[in-house]
Amino acid sequence: MPHPKRIAVTGATGFVGRYVVRRLEASGHTVVPLSRRTGFDLARPDRHALAPALDGCDAVVHCAGINREIGPQTYDAVHIRGMQALVAAARAAGVGRISILSFLRARPDGPTAYHRSKWAAEAIVRESGIPYTVLKAGVIHGHGDHMLDHLSHALYTFPIFGLVGLRERPVRPVAVDDVARILEAAALGDGRLRNRTIAVLGPDEMALSEAVRRVGETTGRRPRYVRLPVAAHLALARVCEAVMRIPLISVAQVHILAEGVVIAAPPADEPPEDLRRATPFSIPVIRAGLPDPGPFTYRDLRWCRA
Repeated sequence: MPHPKRIAVTGATGFVGRYVVRRLEASGHTVVPLSRRTGFDLARPDRHALAPALDGCDAVVHCAGINREIGPQTYDAVHIRGMQALVAAARAAGVGRISILSFLRARPDGPTAYHRSKWAAEAIVRESGIPYTVLKAGVIHGHGDHMLDHLSHALYTFPIFGLVGLRERPVRPVAVDDVARILEAAALGDGRLRNRTIAVLGPDEMALSEAVRRVGETTGRRPRYVRLPVAAHLALARVCEAVMRIPLISVAQVHILAEGVVIAAPPADEPPEDLRRATPFSIPVIRAGLPDPGPFTYRDLRWCRA
């Protein structure tokens, strides 16, 4: 067993962050959780207060991020200024490695501020002088995710389900534990990941409609599927962002799904063979990741308490 490390994890109470924390703790390492629940707010970062929290840490795993803007939680504040503060604090604390979770299609000319701000965060890490790993992940699924959670609730709520765009777009859903495994390896100093940008995707490529139908089959729901123009989904996304605590779909997600999620942009390396994806997007895997069955309720609205 390797010598126990002290690892800081941002977004430690979020979807991917929880899995990273679980893996690290199961291996005997000490985790410093950084999230809004522990007083670390990326939208209002304070690098002077953050540096002491990173003192003695061997590495930082940066999983925190947003997929829609609300109040002070903007892409610029969270993805860019938050990343700048984290890097400055890591440098001041003498942290030896930093790995970040980015998006497969993050790029400087991306269609939304989400894409562009994620790319800017990547650039900040690459130029930091700290050994880094950038993980560009596609659509991530697993228990507690947005994909299976909201998709299954939508299938229970609506008799008609709209598919994004008039043309089929492919996806390669990747299991959250496969993502967490690579982030763990990077945090523990796997030299094969040092100063590299890694693309991580699931083993199964399929049309987006097929992914939706697999979830429907697993839940036993069979709504009528219809294709809607991207413009119609963008209008729906704006409504969802305005009224839902966690939107059914966000504007950024509409653009993500409309262009497909199977190829890294810009191109990125594949993980080492022993760290590559292993979990299929199969009905047993989908079933294990589903939330309790049921439709959306008033509790999903922003003005209602959870």
